[in-house]
Amino acid sequence: MKFININGTTLYLALYIDVANSKELLESMQAGTLEPEVAFLNASLIPDIFPVLAAAHKTLVAKSRDSLTTRTLHSELVYNYSGSKHITESLKRYGISESTTYILAARFDATPDEVKALEKLVIGKEIDLEELEGRANQSLIQKNYKIPSAELGISSLADAITCRIAARDAL
Repeated sequence: MKFININGTTLYLALYIDVANSKELLESMQAGTLEPEVAFLNASLIPDIFPVLAAAHKTLVAKSRDSLTTRTLHSELVYNYSGSKHITESLKRYGISESTTYILAARFDATPDEVKALEKLVIGKEIDLEELEGRANQSLIQKNYKIPSAELGISSLADAITCRIAARDAL
């Protein structure tokens, strides 16, 4: 678990493996009954925390401008992480599915009570965020973000994703 400050807003992050209740988490999110509200990302598509921070910053900027593309702040984080302009596809591909067992949970401005509630919400083993890189599915990331191997000769996977997140609205 980690708290990161982004321009005065904290972002709580926790990484889980062997998650057994992703179907229930997904159903609660889709019904709008998830308490506390949280973003669940498919962690196998995250090679480093930096692109998530770029997506979080983009989300907070959209919130400050009252221009969220999705219904909630936390679904906006998943959408912004995707680098795609297709909302439904982004949420399905980069969020969790019924069978996801490797999850990154993110919550903006989490209170201590919300952190405790989140820890009880996810049935899985919490691991250190440093394990992201070693567990990332590089070939799936390259496919989803359309990153050619030649680009990885001059850039890292995390940098390539971050560039796509930052440039999405300009393309």
